Amino acid sequence: MSALRLAIAGAGGRMGRALLEAGSADADTTIGAALDVAESPFAGRDAGGLASGAQGVMVGSDVSAAVAASDVLVDFTRPAGTLAHLAACRAARKAIVIGTTGFEPSQVEAIREAAREIAVVFAPNFAIGMLVTFKLVDLASRALGPDYDVEVFEAHHKLKVDAPSGTALKLGEVAAAARGTTLAKDGVFARHGATGERKAGTIGFSVARGGDIVGDHTVYFAGTGERIEITHRSSSRATYAQGAIRAAKWLAGRAPGLYDMDDVLGFRR
Repeated sequence: MSALRLAIAGAGGRMGRALLEAGSADADTTIGAALDVAESPFAGRDAGGLASGAQGVMVGSDVSAAVAASDVLVDFTRPAGTLAHLAACRAARKAIVIGTTGFEPSQVEAIREAAREIAVVFAPNFAIGMLVTFKLVDLASRALGPDYDVEVFEAHHKLKVDAPSGTALKLGEVAAAARGTTLAKDGVFARHGATGERKAGTIGFSVARGGDIVGDHTVYFAGTGERIEITHRSSSRATYAQGAIRAAKWLAGRAPGLYDMDDVLGFRR
């Protein structure tokens, strides 16, 4: 059986390099294409300069050519770029793994629409430990109930452009769903000045940006006389990359549809 060919979007970025390393190191996958914007200083260069196992693959900016040279495209870039890559995959009937965050509702709807024709794995976080964290938050929310106040804190590097992170929002969504509500109804995303007492049942968010923090997330369940903290810390982008490669391998040959990491890991009931 031939190795699965991957196209890696945003190859010159830190996450793109981690994906190149993970994809070239996996025995079941190979790098079919490395993709970046035309203005990238890496465009036209051998991807081996970005990841040791990607020698012989030139970093290009032709999306259609990259899709044609691959079986699955893996994209952790920006919303606008991801949607362009999604359109190319849809036209070529190729699968795509999307780890980009910060989409507007209309952009998420575009992903759902494309998934009617191609197979898509779309998730805010691909670290296996974070998937377990989602389950722990669901369990805690159901068990503790509304008597415990929920707060979500996240910290990322100074170059991250969206806030709260997609993972933090997902953690809040998990907690809200377990309580029978939604973030649209009970999410609190800003506090400043005389805010008054905390409204019962709300789910608050706090954000920090600085340095080169890969990603820290903590969900606090604060009750009377006790506090539970569920924390996940990422010290390397390799954890996300390895999860994304696992998703790409799972996705190969799947019927069109919108999947997430619960599907990949067999958590879906």
